[in-house]
Amino acid sequence: MVKKIVIVGGGIAGIYVLRSLLARKSDVEAEMDFTVLKREKSGWVSTCGLPFALRGWYEIERTEINKPQFFLDQGVDFRTETEVTKLNLEQNSVTLKTGETLKYDFLVIATGRKQFVKETELEGVYTFNDEDDARKIEAALNVEGVKDAYIRGRGIIGLQAAAAFSTRGLETTVHGGSPSLLPSSLDPDMGDMVKERMEKDGVRFILDSREITAIKGHEGRAKSVVIGEREVEKEEIPADIVIIGKWMIPEIDLAWEAGVDIGESRGIVTDRAMHVKKGKRHITNVYAVGDCAEVVDAITHRPRLNQLASTAVTQATVIADNILSDISGQPGLYSPCEYCFGPTVADVGGVLIGSVGVTSEAASRAGIKTISGKATKLTKARYFPGATPLTLKLIFDAYSKKLIGAQMVGEVTVAERVNELGVAIRAGITAEEMRSMERCYDPSLALLVDVTIDAATDALGITPVY
Repeated sequence: MVKKIVIVGGGIAGIYVLRSLLARKSDVEAEMDFTVLKREKSGWVSTCGLPFALRGWYEIERTEINKPQFFLDQGVDFRTETEVTKLNLEQNSVTLKTGETLKYDFLVIATGRKQFVKETELEGVYTFNDEDDARKIEAALNVEGVKDAYIRGRGIIGLQAAAAFSTRGLETTVHGGSPSLLPSSLDPDMGDMVKERMEKDGVRFILDSREITAIKGHEGRAKSVVIGEREVEKEEIPADIVIIGKWMIPEIDLAWEAGVDIGESRGIVTDRAMHVKKGKRHITNVYAVGDCAEVVDAITHRPRLNQLASTAVTQATVIADNILSDISGQPGLYSPCEYCFGPTVADVGGVLIGSVGVTSEAASRAGIKTISGKATKLTKARYFPGATPLTLKLIFDAYSKKLIGAQMVGEVTVAERVNELGVAIRAGITAEEMRSMERCYDPSLALLVDVTIDAATDALGITPVY
């Protein structure tokens, strides 16, 4: 019997469920029929690559990894520019805007995220969510006379957009809340390092609680942004291009209207198999994945969002395992989703940032007392070309001394360290163990005493040996 699998959403979350199932079709005897429904006209696009396209590193078109025809050639009913208007969970079907109804045996909700932005008729005001946004922004950058940019948002998207604009010669202002940048990933002392580096590249920062009160235009195009409500706090900022990179929320409308439970983070509630919940029961043939789904933090054990591609891929693997388990009747294929450690890396104008686990603020909100240590060292011997500094901050549970968070800012070797320290958090490594741990050494590749050892030593209140 043919099993019909419908995936609503064609971003990285939905695509990876599809790819995982296509790669493992031979694991089950039953035939699988795949339908992907997405509003955009593209195939699989690497949205994480779009900011670098705006920096001029490559054309936006290169971020489309697979065109729709790639999936059509594999027998997938891959429908672009298609809008789903209703999920009928009791009837195991979805309804399209055209009125067509599609039946399913398994449904995957991969609707992603959206931004809450007030509508404006002015040209030059954009969100930055997908390739369509990137094309509009690129076109705006090429308009004659464009010289000022304003970005609302202090997260990765906003900062990468700022780096792109600054690189292209625009006077760029980033406006976000206080006290520092990237608050979900970095403590203020680490966020300030990113800010100082970007300020050297000409980016201006406003970090306060003022909101946009007006966007002024001339001849249909944006010319400035007014922030602040009271007259004494109002400020008008020149802006030929306005990017709204804030207010990113899960796209849950279809799920909510179908009665699916929504969590305190405003994401879709799932169990560890990624089944959605409706009322008192989980629906075992309906899954949610990616930016629209709520996760459970591995350190605080509280629900939160973690809208990262790496999280979506992990969840997609779990969903594929469990669909195949149900189809084959082999419980051994069943797979639970691990709690979320949130490893994050980003290149922000040549500044590399990384984090994993909790920040000091997140730990405090969860009632976890912490100690922390910080160190700055070169990544290789000082006499070798390319020896650059890396600042590392480690956060430990004050009682057990177990590592629960790590943050770093540098120019090289960030991603590798994030993965290493993520494993250390998962393994429950303590500050004492990290201080005493052997590390590899070669002057062309690493220091004799690594920055990790110095940061752990600092957390213990011991003077490091330099």
